[in-house]
Amino acid sequence: MPDRGGGPTGPRMRVGRPSRRVRTLLMTLGVLAVLGMAFTMFAGFWTDWLWYRSVNYSSVFTTTLWTKTGLFFVFGLLMALAVGFNIWLAHRLRPPLSAMSMEQQNLDRYRMGIAPYKKWLLLGITSLVGLIAGASASSQWRTWLMWVNGVPFNQKDPQFHLDVAFYAFDLPWYRFLLGFGFATAILSVIAAALTHYLYGGLRITSPGARATAAATGHLSVLMGVFVALKAVAYWLDRYGLAVKSSDFKATDSWTGLRYVDANAYLPAKTILFCIAVICALLFFATLWRRTWQLPVIGFGLMVLSAILIGGLYPAIVQKFQVQPNEQAKEAPYVNKNLKATREAYGIDDAKVTEYGGKATTTDKTKLRDDVDATASIRVVDPNIVSPTFQQLQQMRNYYAFPTNLDVDRYSKDGTDQDTVIGLRELNLNGIPKNNWINDHFRYTHGYGVVAAKGTAADSEGRPVFTESNLPSQGDLGTYQQRVYYGEKTTEYSIVGGPQKEIDYSDDTGEKTYSYQAKSGVNLSNPVNRAAYAVAFSEPQILYSGAIGEGSRILYNRTPKQRVEAVAPWLTIDGDAYPAVVGGKIQWIVDAYTTTNGYPYASRTTLGDTTADSLTATNNQRAVVAQQNQVNYIRNSVKATVDAYTGEVKLYQWDTQDPVLKTWMKAFPGTVESKTDIPAALMAHLRYPQDLFKVQRELLARYHVEDADTFLSGSEVWQVPDDPTNKSGDAVPPYYLSMKMPDQSAQAFSLTTTFTPNGRDNLSAFMSVDAEAGTPDYGKIRILKLPTNTTVNGPKQVQSQFNSEQNIAETISLLNRGDSNVEYGNLLTVPLDGGLLYVEPVYVRGGGLKYPLLRKVLVTYGGNTAFEDTLDEALNKVFEADGSTTEPPDEDGGDTTNPPPTSSNPTVQAALNDAQTAFDAGQEALKKGDWEAYGRAQEDLEDALQRAEDAQAAADKTASSSPSPSASPSKSAGSSPSSSPSS
Repeated sequence: MPDRGGGPTGPRMRVGRPSRRVRTLLMTLGVLAVLGMAFTMFAGFWTDWLWYRSVNYSSVFTTTLWTKTGLFFVFGLLMALAVGFNIWLAHRLRPPLSAMSMEQQNLDRYRMGIAPYKKWLLLGITSLVGLIAGASASSQWRTWLMWVNGVPFNQKDPQFHLDVAFYAFDLPWYRFLLGFGFATAILSVIAAALTHYLYGGLRITSPGARATAAATGHLSVLMGVFVALKAVAYWLDRYGLAVKSSDFKATDSWTGLRYVDANAYLPAKTILFCIAVICALLFFATLWRRTWQLPVIGFGLMVLSAILIGGLYPAIVQKFQVQPNEQAKEAPYVNKNLKATREAYGIDDAKVTEYGGKATTTDKTKLRDDVDATASIRVVDPNIVSPTFQQLQQMRNYYAFPTNLDVDRYSKDGTDQDTVIGLRELNLNGIPKNNWINDHFRYTHGYGVVAAKGTAADSEGRPVFTESNLPSQGDLGTYQQRVYYGEKTTEYSIVGGPQKEIDYSDDTGEKTYSYQAKSGVNLSNPVNRAAYAVAFSEPQILYSGAIGEGSRILYNRTPKQRVEAVAPWLTIDGDAYPAVVGGKIQWIVDAYTTTNGYPYASRTTLGDTTADSLTATNNQRAVVAQQNQVNYIRNSVKATVDAYTGEVKLYQWDTQDPVLKTWMKAFPGTVESKTDIPAALMAHLRYPQDLFKVQRELLARYHVEDADTFLSGSEVWQVPDDPTNKSGDAVPPYYLSMKMPDQSAQAFSLTTTFTPNGRDNLSAFMSVDAEAGTPDYGKIRILKLPTNTTVNGPKQVQSQFNSEQNIAETISLLNRGDSNVEYGNLLTVPLDGGLLYVEPVYVRGGGLKYPLLRKVLVTYGGNTAFEDTLDEALNKVFEADGSTTEPPDEDGGDTTNPPPTSSNPTVQAALNDAQTAFDAGQEALKKGDWEAYGRAQEDLEDALQRAEDAQAAADKTASSSPSPSASPSKSAGSSPSSSPSS
């Protein structure tokens, strides 16, 4: 009988193929895995397409997609063909017999091993390099579109006399092609050399020649191509000198040719180009000579020439020609850099005026009157009062205001007034219970605008609201108050379906709402739901019953996200701001076109130049694309995002900008004409902060117009650190309605100060007319202080405030206990030859969770005041008559006036109680006892209310009586603002 066992211990285990069931299961799992990956890739593509279609910018998606796809396939195929052809050619040129050596015997095993898979191996290698090259090329879609659509600048560089468009649009594309050519040549050389070695065309240890004639010719041609590309690189490097960055004596970053570039590097590059061409020809000649001798000698000479001519010779010129007489040698090139930099950053028309820094008149009454005509001084700091807005106008925990509010202009009785404005946006951290339905279906939007006067606070130090409550009411009229798109709205919401949304709550309870606009993507389609379930990693989107007919998903909801998505070729300003325009809340977003290819213009890093004390604590305000190095910038586009519908509109703002014209050719129909901007929107457009910060950083050095001063560095300025902030970051620019000495009326302006490099005294004051639609919009004015006179800068003014004994004692009292003093924006206003500084002082604590304006610091011409209101402080500084307060007594407190009187005993009793409460509040204020102060204010309000009620009852009785009775004094006001002795 045959032995069926596997040995003495039992039957032998069969080893073979898996069962059919296992194979079927494995195959099914494999197919499902492939389908899953494919659908994941499809989901990302499909949701992007749906989003762009929903915002009516599908052309941006398709143009970008087809450009990337075209570059991927063209350059991927070129790379694959080049490498594949050279591998095939090296294989075709292999010797028929390999040398009998140990080296070749070892290689025989590899040759035999890959022989059955040669075609697959070739396909795999070429596919891999093709994919890598294609992916790299597709990332250059911006470079391609700018090259193929570029329009001329109609400005020529001073060295080569080529249009600036060559450097901005053409040269980057040529450099990419050159880099691609180098990569192709190097990979082809490596692939061909390995193939020749594998098949015996190249030998290392075998006897005889180290390379066959065929291998020598093949590799020589490839090396010749590489050296020819190097010759092209040398030629392009000549033009690259015009946009080359380097360190220089008087500046951190210098762009353009200097003396050594024009007189050493430029001729060196031309000589090296000629040498490289000759060397390339020597490599090509190897096809006939079949020897490496000449090309190797030529290549060695080229390397030696690059060291001597390209490195040593320029160093000698710099050492022995430039350094002994640097001022004279560099001056012509510095003048070119000065002119180009000022043009590239739009600061060439900046008007510099000498300014004395001291008052030209001794008439203090006139000075006091001139203050009101010169500036509408804003004492409500938008960067401090957000907690106050939050406490007084939040209304519900699921609403919130941004950390930094905005300043805008709104008309009141025909007069524009600076207004601090913020939106009551959705805050998911404040909803009663977080779950998927609440987070994404019920709590979907904020509600209403809250605005306050920028130039005044009430008697308690709170903002004077011009738009408030829920729903918001006030000066802004009727508008769509729901905020579905905002700076704090970062989560997606699903609206318009069977699930109702929380609209807002009032005394009658919660109001519900269903979204009415067509924004977002419709989720009625099951394919869409599945795609978003994958894209957002949320399977409930696929099967939730809260999604039904009419459901739409809203995402990419911050204004900057939306503008950046529909215009990926723009750089976005860090601060979007809201405005009520035509019955809608519109987010206004400033956007820039930039390039780093403007010849001779010095470069700057946007993230560094736009940083200040606010961006250090609020990353949302940082400019998008922070690390972009640019040397040309224009505020070419004004964009709007509807807070309710999410609609994005792009308006051409700079009609002369060639970079914008280039992108408008690439993406036709995406940017609307400047003439299409509605007048109501124009009234709220303003000069952008980030552009101003870039310009002030450049003007700190480039305000001078002659090379000698620039080279000496004696006129270099710096932006001072924020004296009210301990971060050590630059002071932010401030919006302020004011007039400069050459202006006849106030204009909405953006302002900043400069100090000398390394010193704290004031060098200059700079402003730009920020009100769009006016003839002077964008005009930069600089008041330059004399160098032989010391005028206090912001840091010195702040130190002066803190060092005066009376002020320091009061600040110390205000800082007692759990109370904290917060300094507001230190505003600078040119006034009659001198400089007026104003700083609001806020106090937070003592049971209050928000800052209140308590004092105002003012200084002018060496006189300083620290009073309860701006008017009081100005009156004291200018010793004006009609001051609303008595001089401080010996204890530093205010002398109170006699309480008002009334013939009505009930009213008089209430007024006496009000006076007692007021005095108690003042005493608590001196002691820094904020808890007692809060109680006193409550008693004051209660007493005033009783006085008002008693007076109303008396008036009613008097109106029904035949004989009139006496009325109380008008001083019995009905609000804290008319409190006794206030």
